[in-house]
Amino acid sequence: MALNTDLSLRNSTIYSLYLRNHSPEGTLRAAQGDLARIRNLGTDILWLLPIHPIGEKNRKGSAGSPYAIRDYRGINPEYGTLEDFTGFVEEAHRLGMKVMIDVVYNHTSPDSLLFEQHPEWFYQKPGGGPGNRVGEWYDIIDLDFSNQDLQDYLIDTLEYWLSLGVDGFRCDVAPLLPLEFWMLARERCEARKPGVIWLSESVEPRFLLEMRNRGYGCLSDGEIYRAFDVAYDYDSFDVFKLYLEGRADFEDFIDVKRRQQYILPGNYLKLRFTENHDQERSRHWIPDPRAHRNWTAFTAFEQGTFLVYGGQEVADPHRPDLFDKDPVRWETEPGFAGFIQKLTKVRRDPIHCQGFYQIHRTSTRGVVVATYRNTAEDLSVSRLRLGIFTLEDKRGTLDLTEVLPQGLLNLEAKNLLDGEPVRLTQGKTSIPREPVILDLL
Repeated sequence: MALNTDLSLRNSTIYSLYLRNHSPEGTLRAAQGDLARIRNLGTDILWLLPIHPIGEKNRKGSAGSPYAIRDYRGINPEYGTLEDFTGFVEEAHRLGMKVMIDVVYNHTSPDSLLFEQHPEWFYQKPGGGPGNRVGEWYDIIDLDFSNQDLQDYLIDTLEYWLSLGVDGFRCDVAPLLPLEFWMLARERCEARKPGVIWLSESVEPRFLLEMRNRGYGCLSDGEIYRAFDVAYDYDSFDVFKLYLEGRADFEDFIDVKRRQQYILPGNYLKLRFTENHDQERSRHWIPDPRAHRNWTAFTAFEQGTFLVYGGQEVADPHRPDLFDKDPVRWETEPGFAGFIQKLTKVRRDPIHCQGFYQIHRTSTRGVVVATYRNTAEDLSVSRLRLGIFTLEDKRGTLDLTEVLPQGLLNLEAKNLLDGEPVRLTQGKTSIPREPVILDLL
């Protein structure tokens, strides 16, 4: 981990907001009017998908990809003005939220201002001319980080946005850039504004191997954590999708989660999510409402930073189009927001930041049993928080005798999510239908 990573991010919830589709207007001013509701969900940090002008050349869709940026230092006029942006940031700060912006430094649009002014800063294809290393990304051209002037310009740009009140950066395909660049960027930004948040879109294992197979550098999670506070959970999400498609076993998925506890730094931070703007909605993958609640609760319970992608709080199964106007359908299931609120409240407990997290092995596959333990020398302040999440349709009895201490095998405790009592008798309980989180000590 970066030496100055703030572990309180384990208690935090990030809300990802795509301005184009967040409201019918698709503007900063319209989104600003929704900030109080977003804060009320339990949001600590807002992550704005790219806010910059979009290129015209090779544009995807009618509106274009926000990741094909024409000007790193401008505001997309469809979203508003620079004054609208600073007003949005000020209101978010007033409500107690920090603001991150999306940083897309692997590439620009083919007609970017940077290419017009400095074509020598761009990657050249083997046959000559600008291009990109991932051929399916036809609407962008890659930057060439062997040029120190380019690196200085990009870091100066980060410092510019910090001067306008930005608190952190979500960095697109960060593993494709040199680690030395990210470390220098962090050092310089920290000197300007201490406590900047750094979130890396780390990549799926298959993508990492493919890029290395093509002869390109691609950073692993272990490397990316030297510069970043939080990394995507794509190492497990890859298996999660395979499991939902019936191409991986449940234990394959859970074992990846367990493995994170001993192959990553002890103070690691993963971005925990069931969906994001690049993936299908979780309700699309998991249409059953009960199962969807269990999966969402398990994700929020995990050690790391919790992500809510705008529209997830109404369980919208429709994935908004990234390249065209496609507003979130806010009427889908408004009541789900209350469930998200309960999860974010539970996550604020210090044990999620300081406790020892463990996913246990039990005889019941398809049910996740996880705990946080916070044992001090003074046993009067020892704590144990238990989570039970039924991720497959199971019936019967759950045996927790190998999970709980002898003194906790017979008790009744209140589920923190719905207030219902849960009884343990000789370490056993009925497999719950709804997610359960209990404080047992």
